[in-house]
Amino acid sequence: MGREEQKEEREVLDSIFPEEITDISEHEFRISIALDIPDDDAEEPPIMLLTVRYPEEYPDKAPLLELSAPQNATPHQYLNIAEDRDQLLQGLQATIEENLGMAMVFTIVSTLKEAAEQLVVERRDAAAKAHEAAILAAEAEENKKFHGTPVTRETFMKWREAFLKELEEARVREEEERAAELKKAKIKEPVRLTGRQLWERGLATGDQEEVDEDGMPTEEVQKLKVSDS
Repeated sequence: MGREEQKEEREVLDSIFPEEITDISEHEFRISIALDIPDDDAEEPPIMLLTVRYPEEYPDKAPLLELSAPQNATPHQYLNIAEDRDQLLQGLQATIEENLGMAMVFTIVSTLKEAAEQLVVERRDAAAKAHEAAILAAEAEENKKFHGTPVTRETFMKWREAFLKELEEARVREEEERAAELKKAKIKEPVRLTGRQLWERGLATGDQEEVDEDGMPTEEVQKLKVSDS
């Protein structure tokens, strides 16, 4: 009974996929599945090749499935059959179990096609979001150049303390510089000579007081006066 159901299903599949299906043997064939991805930039849609082999007990037993890409096919940006094969085939298990006892190849093809298209869309959307996030992060980093640090009481007190310290250091430095300039520019006042210094230097005259502040001998002054007379 299994082989008869297989033959009937095979004839139905010929009418559904007239150009996409290729026989490999009496109980094995390959179906080419072109993906319909909305807003896809690829010049050609990605294509998967699903190979189906009927076991003798099919449809009471699951068909044997193999998934591959056409030779020399241009890789799609968000789909790699070699890497995604196991994930896509594993996703068919629930559909196969639900349809045991019935012809299921068309349902398998439809489920596989939808899953692959969804995978591509999800990856494309994730890439777009990542790109947008990178742009926003770059803009935020650029905007930091034009915005100061948010002012809080703590940051203000730290700034005020540093500012006052800087003012005090500047004041002290300015005073030290001014004192140094004044010291450098200061002119010494003439030194007033005492009577003894005048006498010793021969500068004493008769007009000098009889007694000098430093104790100049009066008799010496008198001698000067006598000699003048």
